[in-house]
Amino acid sequence: MALNTHEAEFARNFVVPEKRARYLSLLESRNGRKKILNGFNHCRDLNPRFARLIPSNRDSAASIEVLLRQKGAPDTCYVMSDNPEIDGREMALTDALLKTVAMDAGTLISCIPGKLAYFEMEGFDGRYILER
Repeated sequence: MALNTHEAEFARNFVVPEKRARYLSLLESRNGRKKILNGFNHCRDLNPRFARLIPSNRDSAASIEVLLRQKGAPDTCYVMSDNPEIDGREMALTDALLKTVAMDAGTLISCIPGKLAYFEMEGFDGRYILER
């Protein structure tokens, strides 16, 4: 299984250094990728230097889209999600956010590989802008 650029750059740039090699290794197989997706639900591996918690008063899909657009997000993004309906797809940013925010599945929306993304954990564990 070839590494997807968005997924590999997420691991290289937004995962804590001590877990990067493991993420990259797991991404090379379907079963490994499933482990990562399942782990997205309660992820503790985001590098805090590059993950900014979105304040609760700005955590709607529309508000998050404004934040991402201000940082240069394009119209189309790549989605990696524990929700099989949207996992592994390129989508319009607006649609991806509408299908992700508050939908109770760990999801990464990669806007610019390794530079800008949105990450949401399952439930109310957290919504983050990932930026380098």
